[in-house]
Amino acid sequence: MEKIKTLSIDLETFSDVDLSKCGVYRYVESPAFEILLFGVSVNGGDVAVYDLAQGEEIPAKILSALTDNSVIKWAFNASFERVCLSKHLGLPVGEYLDPQSWRCSMIWSAYMGLPLSLAGAGAVLGLPEQKLKEGKELIKYFCVPCAPTKANGFRTRNLPEHAPEKWAQFKAYNKRDVEVEMAIQDKLRKFPVPDFVWEEYTLDQQINDRGIALDMAVVENAILFDENSRGVLSAKMQELTSLDNPNSVQQMKQWLFENGLETDTLGKKAVSELLKTAPQSLAEVLELRQQLAKSSVKKYQAMKNAVCSDGRAHGMFQFYGANRSGRWAGRLIQLQNLPQNHITDLEQARELVKSGNYTALEMLYDDIPDTLSQLIRTAFVPKSGMKFVVSDFSAIEARVLSWLAGEDWRLDVFKNGGDIYCASASQMFRVPVEKHGVNGHLRQKGKIAELALGYGGSVGALKAMGALEMGLSEEELFLALHRMQGQFAARVALYPGEGSLPGPG
Repeated sequence: MEKIKTLSIDLETFSDVDLSKCGVYRYVESPAFEILLFGVSVNGGDVAVYDLAQGEEIPAKILSALTDNSVIKWAFNASFERVCLSKHLGLPVGEYLDPQSWRCSMIWSAYMGLPLSLAGAGAVLGLPEQKLKEGKELIKYFCVPCAPTKANGFRTRNLPEHAPEKWAQFKAYNKRDVEVEMAIQDKLRKFPVPDFVWEEYTLDQQINDRGIALDMAVVENAILFDENSRGVLSAKMQELTSLDNPNSVQQMKQWLFENGLETDTLGKKAVSELLKTAPQSLAEVLELRQQLAKSSVKKYQAMKNAVCSDGRAHGMFQFYGANRSGRWAGRLIQLQNLPQNHITDLEQARELVKSGNYTALEMLYDDIPDTLSQLIRTAFVPKSGMKFVVSDFSAIEARVLSWLAGEDWRLDVFKNGGDIYCASASQMFRVPVEKHGVNGHLRQKGKIAELALGYGGSVGALKAMGALEMGLSEEELFLALHRMQGQFAARVALYPGEGSLPGPG
């Protein structure tokens, strides 16, 4: 075999852990996890499929290349292959193959603004060979547990011998995935990803490998407390409304209508608006509805799903998850979207949850779901002797977009320590705007426009970010768009490749 320089890899695997809910790091920890098929191309040659499920073995030279940092390993969503192969090679929990020599064609696709799926990227690029459509059915058949029935002999898993024809199709599917992944690389070869992006990708993988520690006593008790609280709140709702199922949106809307309050939705914003004018008897029900609808406490369940045997949650970030801006996206627990906490005695509330003292928590805090929501951040714990530092860039997107578009007036606002929201509002309404000063009420409207109109955002983005609810009229939406576009003409001139972005001067 020639000297190996590159490998293009695709795996088909089995586990009884739900990958979508738990992530790949927890997925591979299951005793049932195994690699079924190992599809690989060496140095861009023909694809070979090794049928591990039926006793074939990965050649020793390829196994050696997996741990050789001089060999570049390619895959679409390479973190999956890398973590699965780490388990296959016997690395302990918390230790994974060095990501430095791995490259991800999904990241390359994202860098080019393509979809973050193999089928989607292949379709947009018009590749002659597309991902096989029957793959989804085959994955469901071979890669996840099946329901035991009399017809299948009460087995809980489908093996190759149970459907030889399907297994042959599955091997063809695995081979085709490697071919499509290589075709994407070939199609994008004229638009290489800059080295600094691959360095950031490596850092991202190291962050995901390291993970973050969780205090599982807090997590598990919070889940129990939430269940208790929901039971109490639901019983109270049923007592007030006499509904069979007060959690039913349809039943609740009908009950409100019969009691003189009509609404098309029971979403968070709508309920908040209704509370402003609702009579006391209905307001009490709506407040209970708000507490029951508190979704942020579901993060505790996400923590329980994702935590690995080392007490850490791994794989929390998706590099280039926002493929037009290159921003990281959150996964599983969504660490980029954690509720703030404003409880003055936060430590006491946390200790009550950690120790399982529901009675005291209920006595001291009126709103259990809200209290649990505010304690979410405290479920993450640093190493002994360490502490977490929470930081954020100030108006980072506005600064970058201003530079890309060459808008000197905006850059001057930042250089001089000004308030970009006031400056934007001033441009929109052609009047001076000062925070806590003249026309200060317009600042919020400038802020909405500022946050919504980047990276191609238009009137739809303004509405999605709550512009109408926060005071902008329909007329002002178009005014904001027109004035901001006039001042910020090159807002999304985002072209792939180093040196191709416009900048000042």
